[in-house]
Amino acid sequence: MGEGTTSSWFQRFLLPGFAFKAVVIGGGYATGRELAEFFMPSGPWGGLAAMLLATVLWSIIAATTFAFARKVGALDYRTFFARLLGPGWIVFEIAYVLFVILILSVFGAAAGAIGAAMFGLPPIVGTLILAGSIAGFAAFGNSSVEELFKYVSFLLYGVYALFLVLALGTFGDKIAANFAIPASSDGWMLGGITYASYNIVGAVVILPVLRHLHSQRDAVVSGLIAGPLAMAPAILFFVCMIAFYPGIQHEELPSDFMLRHLEMPLFHLLFQFMIFTALLESGTGSVHAINERIAGVWRARRGTDLGTRPRALIATVLLIGCIFVADHFGLVALIANGYRILAFVFLALFVVPLMTIGLYRVVKGGSPADVSA
Repeated sequence: MGEGTTSSWFQRFLLPGFAFKAVVIGGGYATGRELAEFFMPSGPWGGLAAMLLATVLWSIIAATTFAFARKVGALDYRTFFARLLGPGWIVFEIAYVLFVILILSVFGAAAGAIGAAMFGLPPIVGTLILAGSIAGFAAFGNSSVEELFKYVSFLLYGVYALFLVLALGTFGDKIAANFAIPASSDGWMLGGITYASYNIVGAVVILPVLRHLHSQRDAVVSGLIAGPLAMAPAILFFVCMIAFYPGIQHEELPSDFMLRHLEMPLFHLLFQFMIFTALLESGTGSVHAINERIAGVWRARRGTDLGTRPRALIATVLLIGCIFVADHFGLVALIANGYRILAFVFLALFVVPLMTIGLYRVVKGGSPADVSA
């Protein structure tokens, strides 16, 4: 399989999960806002049940996505949906571009807020630093992006684990007490399904890393692992949040709320830096997916790889459009109002066809296509 024959165990089994986590974590997951929105209303145990359900759904859909992608030789979302939907792939592309405009605009605003809070900088400075960093990593293609996913993942898991240790030491009694209080777990299934559907598009965004897979077994195993890898930090964070249940579900930034209660300025700084790197890897993953989609067409028509300068130019234009122009003209607000509609579009265009047509094509047999880079 070309490059895949020299791939390491890490690249075959863990990298897809790290990449998937990188795309889904974004700003809402990293700050705890999404956790408060989707899981906290079901109470401590109901919230955990919803998170486990979302993890199982992510694993099943990711495993099927990876297996189908390898089957049809798809290393970018355009090829994937051309094989799955035929001419209907263009509908997904339109929805995905709108989705990227929204999330990059939100990431830019979040980075600006972090810079202002940590160093008193004008918000535009943090936004520009994030945009420049995303463009820099995206410019150098797969190897650069994969290294980012790898090392940011180690930082992220370490910071969340340390947060759990510090939280247990500081207000562990409150966590235990709130877990012991009987609480309504109504709606936990809906919360888990909604959150899983909301983010599963990340499984298609990270298709370029699948070039390392050796077999369909690798595809299925790495997909099943992806769910727990992506949800593990969220579970650690959710347990910490239970110390302030139920009031914390109304906090705009649960992470900042808890960090203030820890009263550890250096860890507060470390956690904010971790959120910035989470924004960086999420933004880079989304931009890289578009770069790889263009690179696939470029390669097919010209017979050469898309170079560093074109990749940097595409990323820069995309970032300028998303972070600055879209916000100025109110496009972000327009798209945000239809955000849940976009989630349903992804469900209809991706999950339903994949788990019917795609799954049938995966299990009916035949030799997978070569998806080496």
